[in-house]
Amino acid sequence: MRLFLLDHGAGNVQSLANSLTKLGYSDYKWIRDAHDFAELHAMSDAPVALIFPGQGAFHTAIQSLHDHGLFEPLQQYLHSGKPYFGICVGMQVLFASSAESPGSRGLGMISCPIVRFYDSDKAVPHMGWNSVEPLDPSDPSALEGVSPTSHYYFVHSYCAKYDLSSVAVDWAHSTTQYGQEVFVSTVRKHNIFATQFHPEKSGPAGLNILEQWIEQSRKGRTLFSSLPARIPRIPKLKDGLTKRIIACLDVRTNDDGDLVVTKGDQYDVREKVSPSDITAVKTAGAVRNLGKPVALADKYYTSGADELCLLNITSFRHSPLHDQPMLAVVRVAAEKVFVPLTIGGGIKDTTDPDGTKRSAVEVAGTYFRAGADKVSIGSEAVYAVERLRAANNVGDGTSAIETISKVYGSQAVVVSIDPKRVYVNLATYDGPYRDELIYGHDDDPDQRDKVWWYQCTVSGGRETRPVSAVELAQGAQKLGAGEILLNSIDRDGTGLGFDHDLIRLVRNAVSIPVVASSGAGVKKHFVNVFKETNVESALAAGIFHREEVRIEDVKRTLEEAGFNSRIM
Repeated sequence: MRLFLLDHGAGNVQSLANSLTKLGYSDYKWIRDAHDFAELHAMSDAPVALIFPGQGAFHTAIQSLHDHGLFEPLQQYLHSGKPYFGICVGMQVLFASSAESPGSRGLGMISCPIVRFYDSDKAVPHMGWNSVEPLDPSDPSALEGVSPTSHYYFVHSYCAKYDLSSVAVDWAHSTTQYGQEVFVSTVRKHNIFATQFHPEKSGPAGLNILEQWIEQSRKGRTLFSSLPARIPRIPKLKDGLTKRIIACLDVRTNDDGDLVVTKGDQYDVREKVSPSDITAVKTAGAVRNLGKPVALADKYYTSGADELCLLNITSFRHSPLHDQPMLAVVRVAAEKVFVPLTIGGGIKDTTDPDGTKRSAVEVAGTYFRAGADKVSIGSEAVYAVERLRAANNVGDGTSAIETISKVYGSQAVVVSIDPKRVYVNLATYDGPYRDELIYGHDDDPDQRDKVWWYQCTVSGGRETRPVSAVELAQGAQKLGAGEILLNSIDRDGTGLGFDHDLIRLVRNAVSIPVVASSGAGVKKHFVNVFKETNVESALAAGIFHREEVRIEDVKRTLEEAGFNSRIM
């Protein structure tokens, strides 16, 4: 069987290629234009199968199909009876239209629209690991490897609602619940199978689905029909979404020119020693080296990390597209890690040393095609929100957040916030952040009678800006960000636990997912932050690097505390 992958020109298609290589299916061919499709249609001596990997906005995918002459050939293929596997947007384009892009017409195989999740009771995008319930689990041969006991990685704001009056039900193969909404998570009819989740980013469970589908296609498929009866799905009291545990790797060049993983205390990554510690004099002032990026990424993946975050904290400053060592790290890590990978540092409009201008979309696209799934934007987000505020809360469409989310979707853009406490005298304070003031707790002698707000910083915490953490989070969401990575300079490296006041403040101010970061020291800190703030995920770095806390132990502790957790 000849396996073809459709590259519509946007998003991380490399991850699917890496997954297939991992499974031993390296003999595939890319389809990038009508000529490639003609070659596929001309093949009569061997069976063929097509996978459409998906990431990005609905309108971007549809427009790209048209621009590359792929729209009509893809429609022709779908009607040919040959096996098709659509992933995420590769599933959504099968529908008639999407509320994400009302002016864009889909392929129309499923004659109903894709709609947006409600965000009144939950964060949108739906981002993370959730369970899937097959509609007919009695026939193992029809499951396509989908297991009701596994979790799969979803990242989307729009979905096909599971409504018994909708045509989508005739195509539904499994459902998933998010909040109190039930939606179609896989479709299966005739020659078509598609998943709303990303099997290539769902660890071993997702790889199994890819392998099962390919093997069944290789042996020869029979056309399958919809279920004989429409099966109702009543929302349960609790959905299957897990709390995500993210391992963060701060990557920078050390004094010898090598890329290493480091970790600072309140953002200072240089080694410190006591003047009396003669044996450590050689390392004083050196960049703290906690390991090699790819080796640690692989270790955390096998330990059960739900996501990995690679933050390049120095070498992107001038020309990110010329940073070949970091690009190589992303490429090699993506070949070993089959969970979501976020890259941060220098994602902005830049100019190469030769004067060539590079847009933020071009920079992000390069890293997506190297294997990243999301990009993290820091200082540039602060400046963008400052411009937004000066323009009466109207974006100008030029910021990195706006341009990248327009092409790749909001779920591909993370805004990293680096705030620090600013203490004020309540009796005399007349600033603009009275509604955001935090009052010290009586049971904490260090903070009793103190009052503060959280001010944003740029340049790795070295410069403060007149923007609060709440302002930045709300502004980032308005500009198109799909997730907030919330750090704390005051708690960074302390091991005292997450700053619940800060996290609760921001979590209540936005309707997109928030990642809690900075301060974790023991397993219980993860349980506490989820209980006290209802945040979607939590991130740590140093305690994982130094093996003071193991990821698998955090997961088990969360499960024992009653939280959904993905256990490897």
